[in-house]
Order: sequence, then structure tokens, then C-alpha cells
Amino acid sequence: MLGTYASFVVVFGASSLAGQAILAACGRREWSWLAPAVGLAALCPLAWWTVRLPGEGTAALVAIAAAAAAATLLLRGRVSWRSATVGDAPWVGLAALLLASLPFIVEARFGILGTGLNPDMSQHLFAADRLASGGSERLIADGYPLGPHSIVVAVSALGPSAVEAFNGLTLAVAVAACLAPLALFDMRGAWRRTAGALCIGLTYLVAAYLVQGAFKETMQALFVLAFAIALRHLARGRAPGESRAPGALEAMPLAVLAIGSVYVYSFPGLAWLIGALAVWAAFELGRAAPRRPFAEALRLARRAAPTALITLLVLVVAIAPEAGRIADFADFETFDPDGEGLGNLFDRLSPLEALGIWPSGDFRVEPGDGAVPAVAFYLGAAFGLAALGFGLAWWWRRGEGAVPAALVAAALLWLYSLVAGTPYQEAKALVLASPLVALVTIRALGAAAPALVAAAFLVAAGGSSVLALANGPVGPSGYSPALAELRSQLGPRSTVVFAPGELLDEQHGRDYLAWELRGNRICVEELPADGPARAPAGAGALTVSLEDGAVVPEALQRAARPPDAEEPCPLIPDRARADPSAGANG
Repeated sequence: MLGTYASFVVVFGASSLAGQAILAACGRREWSWLAPAVGLAALCPLAWWTVRLPGEGTAALVAIAAAAAAATLLLRGRVSWRSATVGDAPWVGLAALLLASLPFIVEARFGILGTGLNPDMSQHLFAADRLASGGSERLIADGYPLGPHSIVVAVSALGPSAVEAFNGLTLAVAVAACLAPLALFDMRGAWRRTAGALCIGLTYLVAAYLVQGAFKETMQALFVLAFAIALRHLARGRAPGESRAPGALEAMPLAVLAIGSVYVYSFPGLAWLIGALAVWAAFELGRAAPRRPFAEALRLARRAAPTALITLLVLVVAIAPEAGRIADFADFETFDPDGEGLGNLFDRLSPLEALGIWPSGDFRVEPGDGAVPAVAFYLGAAFGLAALGFGLAWWWRRGEGAVPAALVAAALLWLYSLVAGTPYQEAKALVLASPLVALVTIRALGAAAPALVAAAFLVAAGGSSVLALANGPVGPSGYSPALAELRSQLGPRSTVVFAPGELLDEQHGRDYLAWELRGNRICVEELPADGPARAPAGAGALTVSLEDGAVVPEALQRAARPPDAEEPCPLIPDRARADPSAGANG
């Protein structure tokens, strides 16, 4: 627990300082709750550029500490605080931290998030281990974006384990996402602002991905949300045709968020941000053209050109070192159109889940397949759809196009993934769109709808998110790469893995073991308490134990069977992610 929350404090604190320093350098003198998102985006490339230096993450830690120290010096005496925003923020931050911690609270333990729901975290832990030691593995070699992993390695140099550092990063992202909406909330009543911010930052699909340890999607959703809010700030106060040109550095936070997106999500991350800019620019020019000649609209575009060029130059320079890895990542298995394309999903996700009201602890379950009848899902979706329509009309009447433009771009990208992508990619697109749906809806409800309607939506959406968060599985409390290293040594024959009952009963151990040893024929049995572990005829035996919370192999006895004997254990495919331990129970 201490390691997790210490990691949270380091990541969130350094991100907040670095982000506000960037905003101050661009001319902002008031504290902004976009700062944690902007700062986290800046720390991702900084950590990646330095983590490969000698020292097992120490160089990256020093770089982050130096950035935080420099930011502190820059901000001294240069930042003012608005009492209204500051008054809401502590409650929002504490509530967000508590909600994001629900998986650990419910299971009464801290460990690897998502084991039993999505086993991917183990391969991210393996990548972080190799990154710290200067080695290589599949993610490192294939151009996978490793900015978050680099932050984890840096934080681990302070003493927390990689599991604790990843959990601390996850909590920091959740808190930053809930604080970001405070940067534009003008809703009546502190309870509306607090509940609204929580429902936006931890909207249902974001909560569902948080509990499965999918930190990349939650980080990118944060950057997309912050980008839309920052774009709205850039446009605020300048009606189409207004003569004032933007400052040279005014759009720099947008560039920083785009840079962070590349180091978290590689080239696909830019699509949501560039799409938001393109739709917003078309909206603004469309509003300007009826009032002034087209030449005037072009003149306005030319006045914005210096800011745009400087921003683009910074973006290009910052991502240039990653160009080769970006090209390599284009061939990653996720983009394979001939692949299975489901990942850990059972089937395609319903786009209705992005509306935020979905009363299920497992986002993959079809309506009516759980304890709640199907009609509740569709009534909630109808309410959410009506609220979204109300929200879009409200934003349109106010003439604010930035946030709706980001939502339109996200919707178009989801449609593209629906036509040309896989169900797994569609699900990710829905996750990135969902905070924008919540922002468009909740800000309008809080500002213009009757209090009872706003409260009903917040209760329904918040209850759905809490249900997802409380259902989050927590695996082993530590990590060792030893099982992953053993994977290629088991051979084609069956292996029975004998594990402590504590691991199997309390830590989702069957899923964890099956995923770590995937690609082999695996059965999982509880380690006998009153005698030696004996594998069935024709199978090998592997005994594992828990050391400092990590699962490590103790003894391996290879299979020795006649060539014509049947295999007693099923094959666990490399992509068995929806239910990795199915059939591996002995």
C-alpha cells in the first residue's frame, strides 16, 4: 500500500509541477487543473529519453526530479489561485483517489490490476523489467510506445516495486482525469461540479479499462479530454473574425499533449487530436464565412499561422527521435486485419456503453446476461442518448465548438475502426470517446437542466462506474520475469503447474499462470499440503511459490511420455486473453 501511494504522490506531484510550469511559460498566470495532464504528457518522453542510460532507471528519476525542481523555481511568485476552483479540487482529488482505489479496497490487497479480466499487465511488467536492466523483449523490439513504462522504471528506482509504480501511475491518471474538467466548469453548486468531474474522469468505459490495468487507454483518454478542454481555452473569448491573434506559445500545451500521446499510444494517438483540430477549424471557418468574405476567413487563418507553425515545429522535433520505432510499431499484431481481433473481449462492444450508463461490473457482458435485466441497460442508454442530445444543443447554442469538435472527431474515428479495424480497436476508440461524451453531457445538464434530471444522470452514470471499479480483480502483489523466461522451455508436452492455494483462491492465480505460460499445454492444480505434487502420466510438473508476493518457479520436472500417449492438458493459445485459464484447471 505504501509503495502504491508513494508512487502516486511522485507521479502526480511531478506531473502537476511540470504541467503548470509549461502553462506558465505559455502565459498562464492562474493555476490550471489541466496541469497534471500536460505535465504527465511531458514526463513520458523525458523518461523514455533518459531511462536507457546506465543506472536501472536512476537517470530517468534524476531527470524527472530536475524537471520538478526547475518547475518549482519557475512557479515561485508567478501563479495565482482562484478560491472557487481550489475549493472544489481537494474533494474531487480525494474522491477520485478513493474511487480508483476501489479494486484494492474490495479485494483487501494491493497487486497486479486486471489479472482475471485482462492479463496484459504482466507483459508490461516484463517490458519494464527488461527496460530497467538494459535488455530487450518483444515490446521494446517492435517499437511499442514505452513512455509510461519509463516513468514506472524511474519511480521504481526510489524503492517501490514495478507493480506498485504501475498502480501509482494508474491512480495518478485517474485523479488527473477527474480534475481536468474543473478547468472549464461553471456549473451551479459544488456538488454538481464535484460529482460531474468524477463522472467525466471516471466514466464507465474508462473505469472498466482502469480495473483491467489498461493504463495506456486511460492515459490517452486523459490526453484527448485535456486536449479538448485546452482547445476550448484557446478559442474562448475570440468570436470568429476577432482581430486579436493568438500568442506565439499559446497553443504549446496542445503540442505537449500531442507529444505525450505519441509516447503513450504511438502514431494512432495523434489521430484523435489532429481530428479534433480539423473539425474545430472547419467549424470556426464555417461560422466566420457568412459574416465576412472568404478572404477575411483566410486572413484569420494567416494570423494564426505563426502559432500553428511553432507548435507543429515543437511536435515534429520532439517525436523525431521516435520515428523509427513508430514505423516498426505500424506492423504490430494489434493492427493485423487478419488476426482474431478480439483481445480480451467476448464480442464487439456496444457503442451505447460510451454513454456512461451501463449497469454491469464486466463491460464485456451482453445486456441481460448478468444480474440486471436487459431493459435496464436500454433504458439507461436511452436516458444517456437524450442527455447527449441535450448537451450538444446546449453547446451549439453557446457557440462553443472545440469540445463538440473533439467528440465528432472521436465518433468518426470509431466509425473508421468499425469499418476498417477490429473489435478490439473499436473498443479502444469507444474508451477514448467516452470522457468527451460525458463532458458534453454533464456540463450542459449541470448548467441548464433541472436539478433532478442532472442528479438522476449523475447517480446512474456514477453508479455504473462504481460497479465497474468494485469488480476489478487484483492479482499477485509482486512480479518476477522468471515465469515468462520459462515459457519457451516447456516444449510441446503437457505441464501441470502446482501452485499455493493462496495464489489460486485469492489472487486470480489460474489466469495469471496460464497467461504467463501461454503457448504451452498447461493445467493448474493446488499444491498438496500433505504430500509431494504428482503430475498425471505423460505430463511434466512445475511447482511455483510466492516470494515477496511474486510468483516464481521452484522445481521443473519435464514430461517423459510415449510418443503415442494423449496430452492430458489443453493448449493455451498465445491470444487466449478473454479467459486465459479456460481448460487449464486440471
